[in-house]
Amino acid sequence: MSAFYPQYTAVFGEILKRVAGQRVAVIGHARPDGDCIGSQVALARGLAARGIDVVCINGDPVPRRLQYLTGGMTFLRTDAEIAAHLDRLVIYVDCADQARVGERLKAKFPRVLACIDHHLSNVGFAEFNLVDAGSAATCEMLAGMMLDAGLAVDAAAAKALYAGVMTDTGQFRFQSTSQRCFVLAGELVARGASPSEAGHELYERESPGRLKLLQRFLASLRFECGGRVCVGFLPLGIFAETGTNGEDTEGLVDYARSIDGVEVGVLIEDKPDGGVKASLRGKDPVWRLDRIAAQFNGGGHACAAGLNHTDGVAQFYPRLIAALGRQLDAGGPGPT
Repeated sequence: MSAFYPQYTAVFGEILKRVAGQRVAVIGHARPDGDCIGSQVALARGLAARGIDVVCINGDPVPRRLQYLTGGMTFLRTDAEIAAHLDRLVIYVDCADQARVGERLKAKFPRVLACIDHHLSNVGFAEFNLVDAGSAATCEMLAGMMLDAGLAVDAAAAKALYAGVMTDTGQFRFQSTSQRCFVLAGELVARGASPSEAGHELYERESPGRLKLLQRFLASLRFECGGRVCVGFLPLGIFAETGTNGEDTEGLVDYARSIDGVEVGVLIEDKPDGGVKASLRGKDPVWRLDRIAAQFNGGGHACAAGLNHTDGVAQFYPRLIAALGRQLDAGGPGPT
């Protein structure tokens, strides 16, 4: 079998040499999703199989739907938990920039040995940067590179990698889904991943609160730019009202994007500090939503991007709609 990521064979091998016999922390981004947790679990398990002392660190808890992936793994979050681990070699996964882990963890782990990521907006902040925007998921990259390198992919790691690929490809239907995704998914199933288990855990465990949150989001939908943009809102206090939290927003924006005739779906969430968090999802990479998000200090992919902004909705919203309108009217972002 030919290599999945021959362009990274040498640098991934160098990273493995650097961490041999060392203490390692695999760090993922704030409000982790399937690709983040899947990447952390799989890489940590692969390193542990080589006798490396490794822990996983996140600023936020592992989401309920993803906890089936973390059995037997050490995930640390609080200052007290990570106090004894500040000297570890650090590998970031699924992070486009160092701030993506949150300012608290960024300050505690300022030196980053390696970053493995698939975001188009990645700024290359580590000593070793393995970034492939052509991959649908960081888990796709890790699956290929781990198999290329002969790094152990046991059943638990296979489940984690499959979950990351499945979520970031939108159940294998987004434009980023390639033949390689399916080939690697088959390899992971052969090693113990279960499509039925992943489907049940990730998509068939809705809570009543999450359905209430979805109901409120759908009721807020607003069409802009001649119906080509659909925006939904989550006001301050909605989580307490519905008994949910930030992890329950995962996937809501796709309902706005999925409407016939809509090119870009948007979710805007009020934050307690007076600012907003926004998620952008597009049907075509030509719209380069990463560049839209970058105008507001965000980033991401051509079809999926996000941002946090200090302005409130009243100031932020018209600026976002104007930026989207210019992009749509021009037929794309034009030259860089």
